[in-house]
This record gives sequence, structure tokens and C-alpha cells, in this order.
Amino acid sequence: MTVCLRVPILRTRLPNSPQNLTIATTGASGSLFLRHLLLAVDRDTRVQGVNFIASDSALRVMAEELGLRGRNNLISQLLGHASRKIHQQSNADIGANVASGSYPADAMVVLPCSVGTLARIANGIASHLIERAADVSLKEKRPLVLCVRETPLNKIHIRNMYRAADAGATIFPLIPAYYFRPATLEQMAHEFACRVLAHIGLPQKDAYRWKG
Repeated sequence: MTVCLRVPILRTRLPNSPQNLTIATTGASGSLFLRHLLLAVDRDTRVQGVNFIASDSALRVMAEELGLRGRNNLISQLLGHASRKIHQQSNADIGANVASGSYPADAMVVLPCSVGTLARIANGIASHLIERAADVSLKEKRPLVLCVRETPLNKIHIRNMYRAADAGATIFPLIPAYYFRPATLEQMAHEFACRVLAHIGLPQKDAYRWKG
């Protein structure tokens, strides 16, 4: 006699899409990638709010790479239009909403992430809002994506990436893809932004998908 056993099928529930994001930018090259990340979240209806923080060094880089000037209307300068959902925070405001674990931020992305910012996050030095918000993400076990931009890497950089990853961060180096044959830098930056957003649970409809 054959006995048939019913084996329950376990279905993994996908987590809800993050609605409240923290996006920070620091003094490493790659401002175009930041612009496309902000453009993507601004038009994504699943995202309800974004707290955006730029370091002083990031302002210098954006001036060099994108021709932006100063903090005034920075979001409008980056997007080309005003945004109702993206709100700029001062990196000096250590008492801002994202500095507290009681504030319901769902995920944080630092793009680009300088190795100086990486070092401070990895070693718990939170004297500015970007590092404090990252520290909160780690202690509350929320997704933290660090798009590190530096080359070549010395042993200090590698150790700090290990420390940050060991604490719960995702090290997501700012390395663009070429296999989809981008025709412009804009396409390359957009695809990288799509990869970052997919990683935190916000896949984009217009992202390239390898079909083999």
C-alpha cells in the first residue's frame, strides 16, 4: 500500500515596498547617478516621502559635475522641477526626524558614498546627520545601502567596508553595467538607480532585465 504524504508548500511573502526613504549624498564622484535615483523615486507612486541630505563636500562635487550652485532649491536643480515628496534636510541638523529610531524610515541609500563617510559609518562616528541616520538604520535593522565610490581601494577602505557589512549594511559599489549596451551616460546612470531601488524592494518597470 502506497502512503501519500501531503507536504505543505511554504510561500514566502514579499515585504511591503518601502514608502519612506532617506537618501544621502556625499563628496564622491557620481552626482549623475544621484540625480537619476531621485528622479526615479520622485515618479514612483509607491514612495510617499523622501528625506534628502547632502554633505558640504557633495555640494562641491555637484557644482563640478552638474553645474549646480548652492543649497537653495537644490532638489529643483537636481530634478529640473519642484517635488512634493522629496524634502531636504540639513546635514548639520543632528536633531532632524531621521536622527531618531522612532521615526518610521523604511530604508536609506547613500549615493555616492565617499570612503570618509563609509569610515565614519563603519566606526560609529555620527557627528553629522548622514552618519547618524545611517547609524539609526543599522541599530533598527533597516536596509542601508552604501554606494561606495573610490578606486583603487586601500586596506583601510576594505576593512571599513567589511565592518559596515558586518553591522548590516549592503555595500553596493558605484559600478555601472555595460551588458545592456547603454548609448549614453544618462542610460547608464538610470540603470544603476534601478538596480539600487530593486535591491530595497522598489523594482522599476523600465529597468533592463537580462533574458539570456
